[in-house]
Amino acid sequence: MFIRCAFFRGRAKPGSEAEFSAYVRDKLVPLWTRFPGAEEVRVLRQEEADVAEPHFEMVLQVRYPSREAIETALASDVRFESREVTKGLLELYEGDIFHTVFRADDYALPTD
Repeated sequence: MFIRCAFFRGRAKPGSEAEFSAYVRDKLVPLWTRFPGAEEVRVLRQEEADVAEPHFEMVLQVRYPSREAIETALASDVRFESREVTKGLLELYEGDIFHTVFRADDYALPTD
């Protein structure tokens, strides 16, 4: 399985934290869950870290069964729609965004 992540390195603009969260929940998550091939969508919000910087306001994780599924999602109409809607989120945000693709290797925990 593969996981494509969007890292929002930065912070919601001061005073915009609640609006940022609502925008993600109400406008973007419904689009992200429509990406073709997406098996799971997670939105992670940083609560604490052992370093002051970088701060990640949000990390979006979308799980796909294959690299081909990611390519299909990236070429889809819903992806281009989500990019347009994301422009509204950027008005509430100070920082940059970058994407990575991880291959997930699952390991079972010992059961003793």
